[in-house]
Amino acid sequence: MTAVDLSDERLRQATGLRGSATALVNRVRAGELGVLPVIAGLLVICVVLQILNPIFLSSTNLVNLLMECVPVGIIALGIVSVLLVGQIDLSVGSISGLAAAIMAILFVKEGWPAWLAVLVALAAGCAIGLLYAEIYNRVGIPTFVITLAGLLSFLGLQLKALGAIGSVNLPFDSGLVEFAQLRFVPPWLSYVIVLLAAGVLFAVGLRTARIRRTANLSARSTRFLLVRSGVLVAGLGFAVWYLNRARGVGWMFVLFVALALVLHYGLTSTKWGKAVYAVGGNVEAARRAGINVRLIYASVFAICTTLAAFGGILGVARLAAANQASGGGDVNLNAIAAAVIGGTSLFGGRGTAFAAVLGVLVIQAISSGLTLLSLDSSYRFLVTGVVLLLAVGVDSLARRTRTSHGRA
Repeated sequence: MTAVDLSDERLRQATGLRGSATALVNRVRAGELGVLPVIAGLLVICVVLQILNPIFLSSTNLVNLLMECVPVGIIALGIVSVLLVGQIDLSVGSISGLAAAIMAILFVKEGWPAWLAVLVALAAGCAIGLLYAEIYNRVGIPTFVITLAGLLSFLGLQLKALGAIGSVNLPFDSGLVEFAQLRFVPPWLSYVIVLLAAGVLFAVGLRTARIRRTANLSARSTRFLLVRSGVLVAGLGFAVWYLNRARGVGWMFVLFVALALVLHYGLTSTKWGKAVYAVGGNVEAARRAGINVRLIYASVFAICTTLAAFGGILGVARLAAANQASGGGDVNLNAIAAAVIGGTSLFGGRGTAFAAVLGVLVIQAISSGLTLLSLDSSYRFLVTGVVLLLAVGVDSLARRTRTSHGRA
């Protein structure tokens, strides 16, 4: 443990809320920025776009923004898991399009039940990830090359599967389309979910604090945990109230957040998650520590491609059609950009599942705001590229700062 870590421990133990705040400042100075840069950037983007167009922060536009960000956001969750081990997947867009085509063909043309068509498409996505891992583990070809080959190959399979017509329309009255377009959480239930989230946060924090005290380590005070949960209730409660002025919170967005929470739990509270960070931090040290590195690579690639397939399915359900453009365009790059902008390090070993949530909100905010300003896509690509460059620059500078403070 470094001197800064010891100082943080003593501050939290000695002065409660004030100590936690001081420890946070110390960590920021030491390069432990976390999600602070992306939150600050998101606030700046929202303020600027609201000044340029007062409709941007209207409840109706925010509801649409949240729904639109889900397909790419789910794909970005998978990208986060791969980046954490220091690898990359360039084919998530093609995989999402292929999975969407498989689902649409089985559901519409073959008459399969929607749930079975979705499961087959997800299984196909998972199989692709396992194939990537097998090639990497046995042959050692860089994942950049493997997934680039996959991008081209699976795009070809998608075009072949859709045939000359090139499009399959989903029934508007199907449960899949209704879920992606029309299903929203009842107002009363949305407030219940907020209270449950705050309660779970407090309970988990209290349990963690008790475990740390039992081990004679510093722990956050009960007062701090209550204040944190209260802030969460106030923040989420206001957001839910504001969104309920329009259509409310979409079930599809709730599903996205739930997936992020599941991945966050897996990364932070399981042996698998600790192994993922260990491999991303130093793969040779992880191997010598007895971690099955090959299995970790297989698991993260399977998660990545499965989530890519799921995101593609929800994307075509949102549009009620699977076509040759599904998964194409900027889907691939936006998913990778969302993970990086959200704070996941390209160097591996640093990042959280919430990076995908925050990153895709930034990208979708830019897209929505510029659309409201009647600007074409050229400006969106330009602004997103600048934001991505800034995010990577901040990560590089933070990495240097951590190294100088002995936290690399």
